[in-house]
Amino acid sequence: MQDQVTFAHSIQFISCSRLAQMSVCYKGCIECWDPRTRARVGILDCALSSVTVDTVVNGIPSISVLKHKDGLTMAVGTTTGQVLLYDIRSDKPLLVKDHQYGLPIKDIEFHPSQELIISMDSKIVKLWNQTTGKAFTSLESESDFNDLCLVPSSGLLFIANEAPKIQTYYIPALGPAPKWSAFLDNLTEELEENPTPVVYDDYKFVTKKDLEGLGVAHLIGTKLLRAYMHGFFMDIRLYNKAKAISDPFAFEDFRRKKIREKIEAERANRVQTKRLPKVNKQLAQRLMETDNEVKGKKKKATPDLMKDDRFKAMFDNPDFQVDADSLEFKLINPVVAKMDKQKAAKKKEQEILDSHFDEVKEQGDNAGSESSEYSSDDEHQWTMEVKKQHRLQKKEAYLQRKQEDHEARLQPKFYELKSGGEFASLKNIKQQKLAKASLAERLQAETSDVHTTGSSGGNREMTFTLNKNKKVEVQRVAAEKHHAERRHVRRSAHTIAAKPKPKFWMGKKV
Repeated sequence: MQDQVTFAHSIQFISCSRLAQMSVCYKGCIECWDPRTRARVGILDCALSSVTVDTVVNGIPSISVLKHKDGLTMAVGTTTGQVLLYDIRSDKPLLVKDHQYGLPIKDIEFHPSQELIISMDSKIVKLWNQTTGKAFTSLESESDFNDLCLVPSSGLLFIANEAPKIQTYYIPALGPAPKWSAFLDNLTEELEENPTPVVYDDYKFVTKKDLEGLGVAHLIGTKLLRAYMHGFFMDIRLYNKAKAISDPFAFEDFRRKKIREKIEAERANRVQTKRLPKVNKQLAQRLMETDNEVKGKKKKATPDLMKDDRFKAMFDNPDFQVDADSLEFKLINPVVAKMDKQKAAKKKEQEILDSHFDEVKEQGDNAGSESSEYSSDDEHQWTMEVKKQHRLQKKEAYLQRKQEDHEARLQPKFYELKSGGEFASLKNIKQQKLAKASLAERLQAETSDVHTTGSSGGNREMTFTLNKNKKVEVQRVAAEKHHAERRHVRRSAHTIAAKPKPKFWMGKKV
């Protein structure tokens, strides 16, 4: 069979379509051959077509992959990260899709049922519409991609990558699962029945305390806040507006803070004496004392935490200030205080020894191998102190709540009369006047019959009859009626005869 000679010095690869059309690729060109006539049909320059207004090409494009969909449509991938879709009847591409990474396209697959093209480079796999170029979805991974395999007439993808495991993706929108993995459809149905909430990047997570600080706590329960875990998701635009209203000088404070940090960074190059930082001074002083002890004992030097980039912010940023009034600190404080007392006692003892004696160094003396372990008695004592501190904290919280309740009860309460209602004390003014009247005036108003008599000697007598309360009168009548009924139904006890006595007892007549 006679060889077919191309215009290229070297051929990169050959691709054949199902309709026996053969394409030979080299550098930025494609030669189309017809095996039946053993003649060249045409030459397609893809390097020039890959450079468009919307694409940025670094270097000279060359062809890295070629795939045929049918006898007329084919897709070409370049080494500069572009995918060109061609109709072989035209030398101009129908569509140019840029991956935006500038990496060579490694594989291209057609998904005919959804009219999608799947293109892959070492960083990303993109699925996009072959007519409009609109993105359908994309897949990314921590490891680089090497090859792509699409199971025909399904939504199952296998991707080979720079990792021990092959990555498997199932996209139900592309098609059903293969027959040999039908369980994937069952999983998809379960996920559809129990949809999980989607968290968007344009939302800000805030707690109830943050909402109160922003002054938008009244939005709880509305559609503007979405409950999640121990807080809420809030639209970032609404959060920025509320932040600007609640703290209008936040930007100025931020600006001053940055200026201060810049000035302090410039001052760091100057010769400085060792001073305590502005944040967590007690902790810094304790660390400095520990470093001095280590240097005095000639132990292996430990890194300075105040200069370490991992912990330096703890002494610069006020957000890391240790709150001595917090419950957590008070629970740990007995242990810290115990350690400080032990260190102070040991330091004092060492000072006394140094003032009276000189240290004798022996060859087998390992001064740096002192054990930092504590006995079980010390641990038990520390545990008891922590429990005691916890009980004191609970008692203090209880007394504080009790004091707040007491103050709340002492504070006067104000009530507002409802619309349309009437206050009884305002309506019954006659009773208020009667309560302030004298005994004679009250008797005159409350009694139905008052008689007053007098004599020539100056004596005076007054008799009156009080009006009875209606409620008392009703109770009296009901009691009399009840007693009358009981008199008719009760049974007398006179018919019950006494038990006859025996005539003889112990042999004697009674």
